[in-house]
Amino acid sequence: MPTPRRHYTREFKLDALRLIEEGHPVAEVARNLGIHVNTLHGWRQQFAADPKASFPGNGKSAGKDEEIRQLKKALKRAEQE
Repeated sequence: MPTPRRHYTREFKLDALRLIEEGHPVAEVARNLGIHVNTLHGWRQQFAADPKASFPGNGKSAGKDEEIRQLKKALKRAEQE
């Protein structure tokens, strides 16, 4: 049976990346935090691509997804009127 997917907070991810930036080896950080090395590499790529929009978490959609959601909500409201 597969293991359930774990979710990490934005703060946890940023703290992990901070440890790497401080010079700790990626493998050591991953081992200490109990996560896979590839997970950390993915987080680094996400953060490098867009630091402000990375790791929205807890039901918060990224930029375009959020805009689409708001437009659909406005359309539904207009149709009801």
